[in-house]
Amino acid sequence: MKLLMSAAAVCLAFTAGQACANAPTDKDAIAMVERGAALIMAKGKDELVKKINAKDKDFVRGELYLDMRDLQTGIVLAHPINPSIVGKDLIDVPDASGKKYRRDIINLGQSKGKGWIDYLYKNPTNGKIEPKSTYIQRVDDVILEAGIYKN
Repeated sequence: MKLLMSAAAVCLAFTAGQACANAPTDKDAIAMVERGAALIMAKGKDELVKKINAKDKDFVRGELYLDMRDLQTGIVLAHPINPSIVGKDLIDVPDASGKKYRRDIINLGQSKGKGWIDYLYKNPTNGKIEPKSTYIQRVDDVILEAGIYKN
């Protein structure tokens, strides 16, 4: 029985380790945003909107994805996971803790051009509200965002 329990514990630890090893990192989020910025510079923002909306593999990888919002209004321009919010002004809609993080994203984009914002958001892989840290970068008149869940 002890051998069976030990084997089960080893399997569980290995599986959890594998899941953690495959979880996106802050470097992955930054790289995804930079890929999006490079595409805008090379082919324009309309091309990136098409790729995001088509869930292109360069911009959607499990719980890590790129979205885009207008720098001035905060209106969502492209979102691969929740297309129903595209075209909507959600700047004053708070997260589960009451934080108006979208306003923080706009302010950071306008003031510093890039950086990290922390808030609570629904993880698309498990449907749970979890802490999320999102890297944002201003590119011309838009903000690109890619975040990692801190579960």
